[in-house]
Amino acid sequence: MDEITFTSGEDRCAAWHFPAVGDTYAGANGRPCVVMAPGFCGTRDSRLIAYAEGFAAAGLDVVFFDYLGFGTSGGSLRQVVSVRRQRQDYQAAVTAARRLPGVDPERIVLWGVSYAGGHVVVVAAQDKRIAATISLTPAMDGRAVLTQLARSCGPTYMARATLHGLRDVSRTLTGRAPYLVPMIGEPGSNAIFPRAGGLETYRPVAGPSWRNEVSARAALEAGFNRPIKLASRVECPLLVQVGTNDTIVPPHAGRRAAAQAGAGSEFREYPFDHLDVYSAPWLERALTDQLDFLHRTLS
Repeated sequence: MDEITFTSGEDRCAAWHFPAVGDTYAGANGRPCVVMAPGFCGTRDSRLIAYAEGFAAAGLDVVFFDYLGFGTSGGSLRQVVSVRRQRQDYQAAVTAARRLPGVDPERIVLWGVSYAGGHVVVVAAQDKRIAATISLTPAMDGRAVLTQLARSCGPTYMARATLHGLRDVSRTLTGRAPYLVPMIGEPGSNAIFPRAGGLETYRPVAGPSWRNEVSARAALEAGFNRPIKLASRVECPLLVQVGTNDTIVPPHAGRRAAAQAGAGSEFREYPFDHLDVYSAPWLERALTDQLDFLHRTLS
């Protein structure tokens, strides 16, 4: 893999380019390229790299990038999750992928997990040149996610999240640094995702550049993040993969999004939880189904 950068807005995103192995998908205009990003405040040096390696080994180029403000990408605001900015980074990554030597600009595939699983639906709805989209354990409806968190984390969760979010917004309005809270913490903490043993589960699959802190305003913005409203505008083939036992993202939202998308949409449901897609055996199972989908779609 090669380290590359591309411009998003006024800053630069860092990415890896995985060249395709072999000419399985090579055409007159080049090879397809999968554009990938991690979820929420994740980084590309996580175990998600296994998906990128799997795509490259199958004959697809891959661009796997860090959002601005995370990992090794630029950006003056660090650890700040912004739906608008992350989608802007995706669009910039697609533009960069289309310019890579040997890549067919008309065969770009979007791949996203969790929060990014919703982003790719919106970007695909806006960019009609996208050839296919893969949405893994996607956050398709922020309202449904917050409702599920409120039920599982107790009645005080929303009050705490709102209080911390408003504190973060007030600091921004006065020109101060963002107010950061843990992404994962124990029940009763001020973490965005409080769950017993959650940090111990996630840390082994996160990359070395990942930091367990994120802007508190992300909880406020989450409720307005509803990619499901644009699912019907996705014209390219769409694969949605959800976990029946997902304790963070309700699977029914992904099911509805797939049903609303075009005739080329496919839906897969598995008995796993949200973080199981980072490790065996579910990582291999999800990747196998993704490769099968792309083989049928891109061939």
